[in-house]
Amino acid sequence: MKFIIEILLMGLAMLIGCYIVPGVSVDGYGSALIAAILIAIVNATIGTILRLLTFPINFLTLGLVSFIISVLMILLVDNLMEGFNTNGFFSAAILAIVLAIIKMLLNSILGSDKD
Repeated sequence: MKFIIEILLMGLAMLIGCYIVPGVSVDGYGSALIAAILIAIVNATIGTILRLLTFPINFLTLGLVSFIISVLMILLVDNLMEGFNTNGFFSAAILAIVLAIIKMLLNSILGSDKD
């Protein structure tokens, strides 16, 4: 049950983020939910491989490369989906920051426990 709630919160965070960030659009909650799930899957697979390969550079830049990889994963999902669009790297970067903040706020408001 907790997993389903987390998925629904990811979709809500994506929907809110797309309305806040200029240059990013989503067709509706269904597309936002699919985009959020795809971003999570792409980050868990391709993103993890890229983070392992770029670990020395990531260490030297204090995590900046990891953030750039997350932005690139958002752009990849933009290319894979029809209902989710970004206007470029900077819009995707702002979306990544806004999504992190929204997810943090939603988790603190709803009291998401880490078991």
